[in-house]
Formats: sequence, C-alpha cells, structure tokens
Amino acid sequence: MDALYKNSPQPIKVFTGYNSHMLLTPWTIRGLRNALANGSERPSGLAEQAMSQSNRNPGRNTYLWQDSAWTHAEATSCEGMTRGVGERFGDGHGALWGLPVSVKDCFDLAGAPTSCGVNFYRDLHGNAVRDSWLVERLRAAGAVITGKTHLHPLAYGITGENPEFGDCLQPNDPTALTGGSSSGAAASVQEGSAVVAFGTDTGGSIRVPAALCGLAGYRASLGRGDWRGGAHLAESFDTMGCIFRDLEDVPLLASSFTTAEPASIASYKTFAVVDKTFLHDCEPEIVGSLDATVLELEALGLRAVRIDAGWWADSVEIFAPIQASEAARIHAGYFDRFEPTIRERLQWGSGISAKENKNLRKRHDAFRERMDQVLATHELLLLPAAPVSRLAAGAEHSQTRGRLLRYTTPFSLAGVPVVTIPCPTGGMQLAAARGCDERLLHLAAQLGALRKAKAPVAPLW
Repeated sequence: MDALYKNSPQPIKVFTGYNSHMLLTPWTIRGLRNALANGSERPSGLAEQAMSQSNRNPGRNTYLWQDSAWTHAEATSCEGMTRGVGERFGDGHGALWGLPVSVKDCFDLAGAPTSCGVNFYRDLHGNAVRDSWLVERLRAAGAVITGKTHLHPLAYGITGENPEFGDCLQPNDPTALTGGSSSGAAASVQEGSAVVAFGTDTGGSIRVPAALCGLAGYRASLGRGDWRGGAHLAESFDTMGCIFRDLEDVPLLASSFTTAEPASIASYKTFAVVDKTFLHDCEPEIVGSLDATVLELEALGLRAVRIDAGWWADSVEIFAPIQASEAARIHAGYFDRFEPTIRERLQWGSGISAKENKNLRKRHDAFRERMDQVLATHELLLLPAAPVSRLAAGAEHSQTRGRLLRYTTPFSLAGVPVVTIPCPTGGMQLAAARGCDERLLHLAAQLGALRKAKAPVAPLW
C-alpha cells in the first residue's frame, strides 16, 4: 500500500461540536449510525466523503499515511459483515460499524509503516506485518480507518509541531496549531475526514488538542486497552483515548478500550472545582468557560465544592523526569536520530540515576494516593484542559509545554479517566476515579443533552 496525500484547493465547511447540528446528516456517531441503520447512508459512501475531506489543513498533513484504495476496500468489506441481533441502532451492528475513523501513527496497521512522528522509525521498521490490538479491534467492529494521523515526534510534545512532517495546523484556522501530541487526530475530526479519531494521552495529548480545536475528548483510565502493536512513550502514564464532536456520543466509545461491561452506572452527586488561585495564568475567557460549566453541572443536580490545589505545584516536577527516564529507555541508542529538543529530553532522562528514580516513584505514589482521596471525597474534579485558547503557528513555544503540563499532569499522575468538555472558549477537563470511565461518560452525555436542550435551533446551510 502506498501513501496517498491529498492536496485539494476547494473550500471546506468545518464542523466542531458547536455547529455539527448544521449538517443535514449530523457528522456524529449517532447521526451517522442512524443514517446507516435506516439505509440513507452506506459505509462506502461515508468513506468517499471522508477521503474527499482529508488533509484539508494548511500543511496538508493531517495524515502521515493514507491509501484511498485500501480504505474503500475496508468500507466494502464492512458492508458484507454478518449482522447480529438488535444492537443499539437496531441493524445488528455495533456503534462504530461503517464509520470513518482515524488512528494515530503510533499504532501498527498491517501493510503500512508506523512513523511515531519521525522518518527514522518509519524507515527502520518498514511496513507492519500485523495490526495492533487497537486497529484489530476497530476493524473487527466494522470501523473504516481513513489513515494514520500526524503526531508530535515520538508523541513527546503537546503543541503538534513537527520539523520532519510539518507543524499540524487547524483546518479552520491556518494561524493556529492543533496542539499535540494527537495533533492529526484533532485535525481529522475538525476537517470531517473522521467521525472519531483514536490516539494516546500521556501528559495531555488528547485533552489539549481537543480543547484547542473546539472538540470533545476521552482519555481512558490507565491500564485500559492492550498496547500490543502500539508504541509507548512512558508506560507509567500512557493511556488510549479519542477525539470526537458530540458529548452525547461518548458512552458509545466506552467499550473501545475494554471488553468489560459495568454492572451498573450510579449517578454522581458532587464535584470539586479548583480554587481560582490555581488559575492565575489562565485566560479570563477560559475562566469564564469554567464558571459556566460549573453552572451546567449544578443544573444536572450536582453540588460544587471549591478545593485548594496548591499541592499540585510539584506535579510537573514529578511527571517530567519519570516520563523522560522511561522514554530514554525505550529510545536508547537512537537519540541522535531525533530533533534537538526531543534529543535533549531523552539525554536528560538517561542521566537520571536509580536513586533519583526511586525517590520520584515514591513521590508519584504519594501524589496518586492523595488524588485518590480527593476523588473518593468529591467524586469528580473540574478544571481547564489548557490555560490558553489557541497556540499561534510559528510563535516561540519553548515555555508553552510547562504552562500546559501544569494543568494536565495532575490527572496523568493519577492515571484517571478524563472527558474534555468543549466550550465556546477553550475546553474543560472532568475527571473521575480510576476505572469509573462508564460512569463519567454517562454524565458527560447528560451534559451534552442539557446543552442541546438549551441551544437555539440554527438554520441549515
């Protein structure tokens, strides 16, 4: 299979979670699945639409690998899949059947290269001989993979900048980065070439792109999913996740990374919000979005409590060296093959002594235990996914990483599931205790339904 890069000049309407209702067939999981179930759409037709929208960002680099013929063959194959009985949409197929989805280029797809965002690994390993667990699971569910998406080199960054494949810019804003490391994932959903984009989140790689691009995101609990055929960055923090448009869709994604079914889903009663002192570097409009989200959760019957998060101050100090140490071990012997910023982090990580690592692990354990206690008391935690609403393309971002990680690493250290809630400005993180993914996703869907009930009906374009 050969890589296919599209370079089409015609304009595109971009649909995020805030205007996707303007589509005649809403480009959401439920919208497209209902259309497939009633026969008004076919998987091959959706694949054609998705491929025609691919690589519409300014750098034409949403995807690092794509093969139109392969994707169309997948769509045709899925049309011939045996139907079961019932299922959620009444057509005997699962929630992802026939839907165009993208996969981050750190997961193997048989017959395609896996770059991890660098030419070196793409060339070193050649084409994968078998699917990763995630790809295998998606194909078995009848999802139609539209390609493998752009990422920050080695998934080791949060801006979406990549000197080898080009920086990933937003399809609807050529002056803004998508954020990373699941950069192409966000771009694929924003441009309309995927209804769900599957990626990873180590230190915010799902949460930040979702927030910056006006989309929803789901970072699974640490330990969910099987990493066979997936490239790790730092095993202590790596989680699977996805980016999509509609919060009401998120319960349909709960089974993407697990085969277990929850016995029951209890309602939440309380949630904690970070005290305003933590938000000292946050844009005022994002603080306003946080306050509005608090009111929405209260409208669902939850009681809000403000908490002092001052003790999170050392989260990056714990997270960054553990991440660097684990990444250095994975990429040992190849440091000189990577761009200077990544190489310097790996060299730093390789120099962290066993004694330092042991101390860091103790601090990590203590931090996680304290977060567990907070969630046991307050059930949920809410704070912005990023303190900024956009990252300007071409700007100097050497200090950006630390500023963003301050908001994301507390949940990375805790290993908890997180939903990114899109807002008119920025996005919010809503986190629950480890393993409570389904319960959290159910609440997020309720929030999505509440928003739609309050929103005015927009005219069709």
